[in-house]
Amino acid sequence: MKPKILVVDDEISILQSLRGVLQDEGYRIGVAASGEEALEELRRDTPDLMLLDIWMPGMDGLAVLEEIKKSHAHLPVIIISGHGNIETAVKATRMGAFDFVEKPLSLERILVSIKNALDFHRLEEENLLWRQKAHRTSHMTGRSEAVESLREQIRRAAPTNATVLITGENGTGKELAARMIHQLSKRSHRPMVEVNCAAIPEDLIESELFGHEKGAFTGAHERRRGRFDVANGGTLFLDEIGDMSLRTQAKILRILQEQVFERVGGSRTIQVDVRVVAATNKDIQREIEAGRFRQDLYYRLNVIPIFVPPLRDRLQDIPLLVEDFLDDMAAESAMGRKEIDPAVFGPLQQYSWPGNIRELRNFIERMVIMTPGQRIGPRDLPLDFLNRLPKPPEEAGPYQCATLREARSVFERAYLLRKLDEFAWNVSLTAAQVGLERSHLHRKMKALGIREREETLDAHESPPNDAEARKRGTGE
Repeated sequence: MKPKILVVDDEISILQSLRGVLQDEGYRIGVAASGEEALEELRRDTPDLMLLDIWMPGMDGLAVLEEIKKSHAHLPVIIISGHGNIETAVKATRMGAFDFVEKPLSLERILVSIKNALDFHRLEEENLLWRQKAHRTSHMTGRSEAVESLREQIRRAAPTNATVLITGENGTGKELAARMIHQLSKRSHRPMVEVNCAAIPEDLIESELFGHEKGAFTGAHERRRGRFDVANGGTLFLDEIGDMSLRTQAKILRILQEQVFERVGGSRTIQVDVRVVAATNKDIQREIEAGRFRQDLYYRLNVIPIFVPPLRDRLQDIPLLVEDFLDDMAAESAMGRKEIDPAVFGPLQQYSWPGNIRELRNFIERMVIMTPGQRIGPRDLPLDFLNRLPKPPEEAGPYQCATLREARSVFERAYLLRKLDEFAWNVSLTAAQVGLERSHLHRKMKALGIREREETLDAHESPPNDAEARKRGTGE
């Protein structure tokens, strides 16, 4: 939708001339013949830009500009005047005017100024929305089959305008998938506005989404644009949409169908062009059966369903994810980049990560902070994490494991623990008994999270003699 320009001048001929020229350029035009009329028009509908004459009877342009900056600080205003001087131009600029154009107006000059002001305003809005996310990447790390399939779905969905419903557990990366969809779409030059439906109180969610008029409720001291308004031309990401009330769901359904809405406390219909991408960690079908989610809204949102897999279904991506996290943390802190021993990846891939990628990132951050050296090794793995790894076969046998890799790790760990007990935790004798080099057994123990006790005893206690070892081995 083309930007709206409000032209304010007491000369009817200038109003008519500018209206004709700007309409020919494709802009939507509003006009006001006085400062008071301009402020009244501003209260009814906020334009994208204002052309404001200084010398007018009654309230002059500088007084109008002062009022505008109190309630609409980011509205770009171009001052036009037939009695311009340097002092007036400087004063208007200091008050927040974007530009100062003298009469008689050069149409080419005024069109260039309008374009520059609108471009600057757009960049200002986008910068405001993305400032907190400037350091983030929209790269999805991993080479697993699950991630490759997800990337392909996103590549196919992104260029369209269809609504997308992203599902998956907490911490799997649903927000990252939404950002990738936006950045690969034709709307990537416009903002992606995010709304966490679970974090906004129920009595404020409609105001956040649709905006409100001045006086619509207690505390509404001025008109405010909603997220749908700000996202016009771009993408609106509704995170945790399963937590939205039925009343708000009905209004969202109307917008998806008609691309129109009214602000809270207002009656004017506002038309927008917004692509909606929604996400939830809930089972929407179960929510529909329980009467907590509208079935018709589900059908509108679920045009393109995308499922983000949990980390336990892509454990092979853990080494790549960890290296990415280490890069990010090095860039965000003065600690320098820490390295990680590949032997750490074995225990990390044995854990099921119920908190998914978010839990893994937090765990790596903990390791980076708490490891004193520059290299993170198996002995730096915290005990509470090791205790959460799969138990030995006598408590939870390998047949209960979901994958062959997990079953093999469970068996190897239990087997080596039993052999180490047989030989009083003497690593050299145990290695000889199980047919491994001593250094190989050490690496295997580290990978399986077997630590501390065996190394301490091996270094400080004398090994049992051969007769004692044979006696233990035969159970005599």
